[in-house]
Amino acid sequence: MILVLRALGVGDLATGVPALRALRTAYPEQELALVAPAWLDPLVDLVGGIDRRIHADGLGPLPWTGPAPQIAVNLHGRGPQSHRMLSTTRPRRMLAFANPDAGHHDGPVWFAEEHEVDRWCRLLAWYGIPADRTDLALRRPDPAGLPIGVTVVHPGAKAVQRRWPADRFAALARELTRRGHRVVVTGSAAERPVAVEVARRAGLPDAAVLAGRTDVGELAALVAHGRLVVSGDTGIGHLATAYECPSVLLFGPVSPAQWGPPPDRPRHQALWVGPRPPAADGGVHPALAALDVPAVLAAVERVDRATAHRPVRPRRPDPVATHG
Repeated sequence: MILVLRALGVGDLATGVPALRALRTAYPEQELALVAPAWLDPLVDLVGGIDRRIHADGLGPLPWTGPAPQIAVNLHGRGPQSHRMLSTTRPRRMLAFANPDAGHHDGPVWFAEEHEVDRWCRLLAWYGIPADRTDLALRRPDPAGLPIGVTVVHPGAKAVQRRWPADRFAALARELTRRGHRVVVTGSAAERPVAVEVARRAGLPDAAVLAGRTDVGELAALVAHGRLVVSGDTGIGHLATAYECPSVLLFGPVSPAQWGPPPDRPRHQALWVGPRPPAADGGVHPALAALDVPAVLAAVERVDRATAHRPVRPRRPDPVATHG
């Protein structure tokens, strides 16, 4: 068995897809088990090639009662906690970044400023496993009654610093609607209040608020069959990349060079005004606050031109849902 730890969120799983696919290719006869939160299961289905799920939310005791895995792979972080979590399964070998504090001296050195996709591809390359950093596509789910061809406005993000102000999202949604976009507002159940506020200020009907009404698989379906995604630096932006849905992503504390879409895909526009000190009150990051509605609308126009004048990149065949 190959045991892989990636117990994080949507963007984390999406950026780990090339590494997961590389492991599947390198060990075609081995059972591939992924440690991830249970709520990500619908998205794991869309990755393909995962034989077994082990549910865990973040770092902590690992619910493992099986035999020692042949290989444990840390795609979670640099350690030491994540290294120690995997070590409790007593793997015959562990692939991970070097971390002497965890007693793991093997592996490459961690680079903090590296793009998240490249980080895990480089880890595997160090161990002789080639990975294709462009292999980001997910299986395209059936929309199953969800609206298609919509523009998805996603105002939420886990951290306050990464949330563009709601009044600006509302102004943007209002103008996009005026230009002929059919706008829906998405988010988690916890983000529903801000989604309702954005929709109300934008003059959208209640039915346009899908926040709290879709699981992660349904959110993926919306994006896969959508017209445009506008969001902050959060998981839905990675879904847009996976499905080549045109997107405008607003970055604040972290550069898109670390978490943004591939820079050679003009249908994905990542907006960032450069590094700035964080807000003294811990609120929205100044680099994000510096982005106004006209700047975002200009990026939408660039995306529209890129979509109109350039063919969609050839899609790989959809990955299989299961291995074997």
